[in-house]
Amino acid sequence: MSFELKLKELHLDLPLPPQPLATYVPAVRVGDLLFLSGVLPMRDGQLAFSGKLGRDLTIEQGMEAAKLAILNALAIAKQELGTVDRITRVVKVIGHVASAEGFVQQPQVLNGASDLLVAIFGEAGRHARAAVGAAELPRGAPVEIEVIFSVS
Repeated sequence: MSFELKLKELHLDLPLPPQPLATYVPAVRVGDLLFLSGVLPMRDGQLAFSGKLGRDLTIEQGMEAAKLAILNALAIAKQELGTVDRITRVVKVIGHVASAEGFVQQPQVLNGASDLLVAIFGEAGRHARAAVGAAELPRGAPVEIEVIFSVS
């Protein structure tokens, strides 16, 4: 099945790819791997969520932020590849979660991203992952997600 069609079936629209916030490129392809820079939960050029998990945001809000970051990541991949159908596997997700002191549920927050990737890509969406707590993230974002895709 086409992953582009799966996005439509799930009623998901990819946003415009976010612009870099500093001196870096959004993606680098090396052979059959596409490495994405850290992606924030942006909507229409603005941060859609801000604050720290465990203080300002609930786990559910953090999961929504992680989903939005993944949709932005897929928009970057589509910009680089022409279509998300060229993604053959999600290899690794590295998620940074802005965490209040004592917050230790970073994996649950990142399940928002992981579950969405599996919903879109099926078995090819299952991936290795790191869930890391962070004191602060750019622009006060609650999550920043890096992704490595295998591509054709």
